[in-house]
Amino acid sequence: MSRPPRVVLDTNLVLSALVFANGRLAALRHAWQGGKCVPLVSKTTTVELIRVLAYPKFKLSDEEQQELLADYLPWCATVRIPNSPPATPDCRDPFDQPFLQLAVAGKADSLVSGDRDFLSLADQFECPIVTAEQFLKAFDL
Repeated sequence: MSRPPRVVLDTNLVLSALVFANGRLAALRHAWQGGKCVPLVSKTTTVELIRVLAYPKFKLSDEEQQELLADYLPWCATVRIPNSPPATPDCRDPFDQPFLQLAVAGKADSLVSGDRDFLSLADQFECPIVTAEQFLKAFDL
């Protein structure tokens, strides 16, 4: 590929890559910060990430939340979802639907997730749905 792959990363993966800087998904963070992939975001998926970063269980101050967002959002491409969103298969979790719509509207090369709800749609969806490990291996990241 001559250009970095355009990817939709589910919130849990982004969160893990940001909050656990030395965890198993650190390579994902290095990939987007090194320009080896371009994460796609929409207004809805960004609001979801902001909401999740504020969960009390993470014990992140407002400043820490802002720092983590600054480690992600500048590397992202924002996609406007049309008022009439693209058709996607129904997902068991309605909060996952915006990620499917983002993948279609943003012409993503992959939707990356560890969520079984997403992975169960892999054979019904036009965009490849892969795990973080599959993505990192496929793109040698």
